[in-house]
Amino acid sequence: MTPPEAPEDGFAAQGDMPPAVSVCLEVLKNRSDFLAAARARKQGTKAMMVQGRKRRADEDVPADAIRVGFTCSKKVGNAVARNRAKRRMREVARLVLPAHGKPGWDYVLIGRANETAARNFDVLQSDLRYALRKLHADRR
Repeated sequence: MTPPEAPEDGFAAQGDMPPAVSVCLEVLKNRSDFLAAARARKQGTKAMMVQGRKRRADEDVPADAIRVGFTCSKKVGNAVARNRAKRRMREVARLVLPAHGKPGWDYVLIGRANETAARNFDVLQSDLRYALRKLHADRR
């Protein structure tokens, strides 16, 4: 099964399918990026843990890019359960991060056992929006 074709500019016209996650967002792949996000801000929800950090200006990444990574530990379950949780988090990130994420930030979504895969999809989206609001809130 192949993914739907996404527009090159990353924006879907009215009635079109939303673009694939790889068009709108860059995916974190290096361990060092995950470790840097782990040292930054964290916000937990019932369905997932969200880590977020504002990138430094000297990093070799476009300043306006939103990058996201996904991970699930073996506590989530076997490979099938972990992959299902990551698929759901990828779809939620594709829908929520372009509108609610901030350019120049890296986010890591960490799945939770028995929650990420089983939670209602609309509630999963609202969990991510809530976590992003808390991460971006001015802390004094």
